[in-house]
Amino acid sequence: MKREVSTIGLALLVAALAGSALIWFIGRSPLEVYGLLVRGTWGSAYGIGQVLFKATPLILTGLAVAVAFKVGLFNIGAEGQLAAGSFVTALCGAALPASWPGPIAAVICVLAGMLAGAGLAGLAGVLKVRYGAHEVINTIMLNFIVSGVILWAGNSHFFLKGITHTRTISDSATLSHLGFPGSAANTSLLLALGLAAAVAYFFARTRRGFEWRAAGHNPRAAENSGVDLAGVFVGAMAISGALAGAVGANYVLGYKHYYEQGMGSGDGFMGIAVALLGRNHPAGIVVAALLMGTLSHGGLAMAEQVPKEIVQILQAIIILTVAGAAAVRMRAGTPGPAAGPGPAPDDATPRASGEHEHG
Repeated sequence: MKREVSTIGLALLVAALAGSALIWFIGRSPLEVYGLLVRGTWGSAYGIGQVLFKATPLILTGLAVAVAFKVGLFNIGAEGQLAAGSFVTALCGAALPASWPGPIAAVICVLAGMLAGAGLAGLAGVLKVRYGAHEVINTIMLNFIVSGVILWAGNSHFFLKGITHTRTISDSATLSHLGFPGSAANTSLLLALGLAAAVAYFFARTRRGFEWRAAGHNPRAAENSGVDLAGVFVGAMAISGALAGAVGANYVLGYKHYYEQGMGSGDGFMGIAVALLGRNHPAGIVVAALLMGTLSHGGLAMAEQVPKEIVQILQAIIILTVAGAAAVRMRAGTPGPAAGPGPAPDDATPRASGEHEHG
């Protein structure tokens, strides 16, 4: 744990120094610019609320990526899964009667979105275990397919005439705000934190979680000890997709109250960075999401004096530093507890039913 904290601290230090050099190069004071970032985020109720709002989907997509990493898979399709989940969440919310009790309506909408994400990612898992198709290729292609299907279905049946968003959801399905004046922060943050706690408990305290971790560390040994690799891979991908699909609670139920094309764009890919920074641990993912949320919203305040691309450079430096440190440890033969996220070896793909080895 101490080594992980020192790595993140080093990444922040390197990013701050590099950012200072860039800010100084364009003729601005680094201290003044960083002061704007802090005051614009954690210096006001509105800023805090916006950081929490931006961090919420990153917690969920970071968890989605981390769950797949834990079993040795790489779910790069959170972008498509959150889009599918948000779209289905909006359709469900618009279809529910306003007379339904609020908590029940909201839960149904969230579950519908999670099921959509789970089905999409689960399909990638099935293609892997049944046909040996790599999950990275599967999920990348599904991102494009989902985007096209949503646009076609929306324009044909669900989008309002002349615009690319759905009908407004029922009032009974909306989530309440957290009380930060002017901010979009809503109670989906509590859902994200609850899911983070559930993921942590699952992997640390349950037998199934132990089996999943074993499959991620050594698939062949886990299979020889009786672990159903096919079930692990499909189940992990489905859970991963469900977590990404829950992002619709933040954007649809808590903010826009409808789905629009491109909603949450980029959050799925940023979830990969959040999982990397958080070392695939739910608590680390929450902290990493808050950091990225701070930089994202703080960039608006910094834009008064420096180009907004400075924030993107800072994010990239942090990610590269952490990834570089993990690579150095792996080359030295001392990987961290969650180092080296990546897909399982091809020979770990379980054989489909009906296949047999021939001597």
